[in-house]
Amino acid sequence: MTSLVRHLTIDCSDAYRLASFWAEVLDGTLAEDDLPGDPEATVTAASGALLFVTVPDAKAGKNRVHLDLQPQDLDRDDEVERLLALGATLVADHRRADGTGWVTLADIEGNEFCVERSAAERAG
Repeated sequence: MTSLVRHLTIDCSDAYRLASFWAEVLDGTLAEDDLPGDPEATVTAASGALLFVTVPDAKAGKNRVHLDLQPQDLDRDDEVERLLALGATLVADHRRADGTGWVTLADIEGNEFCVERSAAERAG
């Protein structure tokens, strides 16, 4: 018997606020019973589910796990601009002159994630 990953859980200071950000990023939805101030909030998207849990501790140091996003409807650079407009911040730009590479961003609570090239960009 094997196990399945039901969702990826992310500790945060405001579960509803951070889940709302990620719902926009992933074109996902919050659970119907998630409300501001709730200690947990779940985002369901085509790529899977993320569970956000409010904890008293602040983020301390680099993430041990992070998400790598692959844009579906935009190219990498346009997706980076969209995410910056949603409130993400630029952490590091690893794009290369030949078009390869990725961009590391942070969400509204400082959790790092990467934006890779779209499938169309990879296909060339």
